[in-house]
Amino acid sequence: MNVKNGKCIRHLALKSLQASRTRNLIAVAAIALTAVLFTSLFTIALSINEGFQQSNFRQVGGFSHGGFKYLTKEQFEELKDDPLIDQWGVRRFLGMPMDAPFHKSHVEISYSDAAEAHWQYCDPVEGSLPQEGTDQAATDTHVLELLGIEPEIGAKFTISFDVDGNPTTQTFTLSGWWEYDEAIVANHILIPESRVDEILAETGVDPNNPADGMTGAWNMDVMLKSGSRHIEQDLNQILENHGYQNEERGDNYIDIGVNWGYTGARLSDAADPTAIAAIVAVALLIIFTGYLIIYNVFQISVAGDIRFYGLLKTIGTTPRQLRRIIRLQALALSIAGIPIGLVLGWFVGGQLTPVIVERLNGVIAPTSQNPLIFIIAALFALFTVLLSCRRPGRMAAKVSPVEAVRYTEAGSKNRAKGRRARKVSPFTMAWANLGRSKGKTTATVISLSLAVVLLAVTVNFTGGFDMDKYVSSFTASDFIVADAAKFQTSTAGFNTDMGVPQTAMDQIKAQGGITDSGVVYGQTSQMLEYVEEDYFRQLNQYFYTPQQLDNLIRLTDRNEEGLLAAGIQLSGMSPFALDHLTVLEGDLSALYEPGSRAIAAVYSEDDYGNADMDSHWAGLGDMVTLRYVEELEYYDPDTGEIYGDYEDVPQGANFVTRPVKFRDVEYEVAALVTVPSALSYRYYGSDEFILNDETFVADTGTDSVMYYAFDITDDANAAMEEFLADYTENVNPALDYESKATYAGEFESMRTMFLLLGGALSFIVGLVGILNFFNAVLTGIIARRREMAVLQSIGMTGKQLRAMLVWEGLLYALGAAVLALVLTVALGPVAFRAVEGLFWFFTYRLTLMPFLLVIPLFALLGAGIPVLTVRLAARHTIVERLREE
Repeated sequence: MNVKNGKCIRHLALKSLQASRTRNLIAVAAIALTAVLFTSLFTIALSINEGFQQSNFRQVGGFSHGGFKYLTKEQFEELKDDPLIDQWGVRRFLGMPMDAPFHKSHVEISYSDAAEAHWQYCDPVEGSLPQEGTDQAATDTHVLELLGIEPEIGAKFTISFDVDGNPTTQTFTLSGWWEYDEAIVANHILIPESRVDEILAETGVDPNNPADGMTGAWNMDVMLKSGSRHIEQDLNQILENHGYQNEERGDNYIDIGVNWGYTGARLSDAADPTAIAAIVAVALLIIFTGYLIIYNVFQISVAGDIRFYGLLKTIGTTPRQLRRIIRLQALALSIAGIPIGLVLGWFVGGQLTPVIVERLNGVIAPTSQNPLIFIIAALFALFTVLLSCRRPGRMAAKVSPVEAVRYTEAGSKNRAKGRRARKVSPFTMAWANLGRSKGKTTATVISLSLAVVLLAVTVNFTGGFDMDKYVSSFTASDFIVADAAKFQTSTAGFNTDMGVPQTAMDQIKAQGGITDSGVVYGQTSQMLEYVEEDYFRQLNQYFYTPQQLDNLIRLTDRNEEGLLAAGIQLSGMSPFALDHLTVLEGDLSALYEPGSRAIAAVYSEDDYGNADMDSHWAGLGDMVTLRYVEELEYYDPDTGEIYGDYEDVPQGANFVTRPVKFRDVEYEVAALVTVPSALSYRYYGSDEFILNDETFVADTGTDSVMYYAFDITDDANAAMEEFLADYTENVNPALDYESKATYAGEFESMRTMFLLLGGALSFIVGLVGILNFFNAVLTGIIARRREMAVLQSIGMTGKQLRAMLVWEGLLYALGAAVLALVLTVALGPVAFRAVEGLFWFFTYRLTLMPFLLVIPLFALLGAGIPVLTVRLAARHTIVERLREE
């Protein structure tokens, strides 16, 4: 028979709640704090993510989802109407001014339509974008400052730059400008598309087939209808829809770019099992943390009301109805606790976010007001509450009326099989009390230990950030001085005019404090090696399509053995620079000898410092013949006609260059090495070799210094930084410098950010653990008031009672500390091995400092909370407590 008793069940649930106001307050506080945990974490995470994304967008130079690079006009017209694309914008690069005053700035001249300009942060605050059919141009205030032009509409300015290797000088009229943002790498001068076509025609560049593959070509950036969740997948699908691909270079190959500033794009790229497991583990840890506190509260609550549930069973209440009563109570408490937690959590997250990100240069993270914060946090909290009350609900449903009346926390399973006489003391009684409810004890200990584990993980994580590894990726010594162009673009070559003058090095040395220094000489004339055709193809496969590569081989000179000529990067290093090389095989000692015929072959490496042993052909002990070219001639590969100089080559004709005056010098490979990026040419595409400084100068005939590097004492560091800043700005502005202190500051900011973020998480979880501890002790005392009254009635003093409860608290704290220590020591090496794969500058170093800091705090809590809570039991006389049911 179906009886409609829902109203009665709801009435029972609410009335039983009203009968335990103290427990309700504790439960609401537990639920609220769980909601605080979720909300504050989500607020911090989303706020920092939004700040990071905006910072990343500025570094990338735009916030479009991605794009298609170096298209022909036909390809652009075909792709732009694809149904997966929500919006598109087009950009056509024209050139970059490299001479003063732009030698220290990255300035690009190009056409961008309105959408593209907006995505590139090029929205004029005054005036407008240039109009078609005019000589107008729009740019930022930094470019105008470099030109010495006042920001006034109609102002004229003239710029010289190369268009696909062809020099040109153009005059523009200012149509508008925007404020300079130093976080954006490239400055833009935007001109009309009609002007781009005019200049391309003037310089003889075909935008559908430029020599450099990019000048004048159509670059289409897009916003996708699906958002940023799987950018690369959507871009490849768009290509596939039109018969193109991005895997192998060929006639149907189109290059794509994914905006790595979007978190979704990076998660998609990093969606390996380790990363997914880490994300899932963090989510489970957060849920488990909330579960522990709420479960403990409901477990204790049900244990306290077990007699009430037994009486309900005697009058016919079913197990399902009992579970519903507990679930209704949980929902009622959630209605009170979750909104409080959401508000407090958003406030806490909003206060912590600025503290965490203030150490990060260029990152501005306003407190996120994304409604997902509250929706997800509320769902997480509600799910945790319902999950936490399932087991206590089953316990209430299973108990029989007779068992309920006789119920104690120890249950029937722990009855002694035999009596054994032993000394009774507050400590032994405390130890026995912890064993009476192993579930409650375990939940409390785990919840407390989680805070310590998180703190230990945070300290070990940030302590593992290796500044030497991080800084060495960007600079090799305390200071490096070079021509400004070497620091501004990754494709800047080297010539005699870019050498660091001896006068500059002398003035730097005169400042004092230099402990060691050296130079890296750069090549200023053409130097060749001759290689097999298969290796030549391997060397160039990433830059040309197969058809283009075939044509390149046809237009490349061969020597008497039929080997193909290939350009090289050769540098000469003094002992100080040689000291910074990493030796993979062999020995560098021969390169320190004056007049040595030894040479080092340079291999490339990834961000984690792993050498690519297929990146060079030369092996240890091989003989390398380098051809120093003194004079070239140009000839037609099809007819053999010799043109002589480059100026004699007919426009549009195919030609091959070959040395007619040269010197061949043979060297023996003494070592295979990797070179710090800071001391290399800073671009790749050719095989690289290193000689010692004296041999380089003697064999090449050049002594142009590409880099002057030096170390300095700590005391003199600040003064040298100040001197070089002034010297490169006012005395010799053609030069610029890099310093280790700059990168060390960036490293420390990042490390501090992770420390604060982990500390905030540890603090919040620690509060949860402390409240759980407080709940366990307080509710334990409330539930055992009658039992304590019995003990006192047979002679136990108040001092002994307090001692017993203090021992209980200390044992909780000790158990949490031991468990946290075991988890950290056992799981640390495994977990941090995965971290080393994610952060190339991470080195695991175990430190137990968090435990030394936390143990005294735990001891204080273990002793203090029981002393405070035992006073609740003393409000009533022993007789009153003995009369309690």
